[in-house]
Amino acid sequence: MIEIIKFEFSEKDFMKKAHDIRYEVFVVGQNCPEELEWEFEEDSTHFLLIDNGISKATARHRKTIEGYKLERFAVLESERGKGLGRKILKSILFDLSNFKGLIYLHAQVDVIPFYEKIGFIKEGDQFEEAGIQHYKMYLNRNC
Repeated sequence: MIEIIKFEFSEKDFMKKAHDIRYEVFVVGQNCPEELEWEFEEDSTHFLLIDNGISKATARHRKTIEGYKLERFAVLESERGKGLGRKILKSILFDLSNFKGLIYLHAQVDVIPFYEKIGFIKEGDQFEEAGIQHYKMYLNRNC
């Protein structure tokens, strides 16, 4: 059974599980600088996808001066292609469903099609973040 838990930084058990996934996906798997991975933790609302008691995916959102930024989407490599990323993204969008402003993210180039299927649109030029090419994308609410 899949459950998605919404939690805050102060909930250390859930935070550790999310950090473990992000460490494996970003620091080990994508060679991202570890110090960049842990920024804005206390300012964010975190989500953890658990399937039959096993933590498999995580993400977060945080309020910025532009709107809400969705960040740190991570699905364990062995669990990709099963729709877990879509489930956690849909859960975050539901959490923000009453927010009428801008919802955006910085998407790695190779996952642009994933976000486009949900209704995000690329904006501006490609840029580098943590050594990986990205595009800024915003949610098109007319989809």
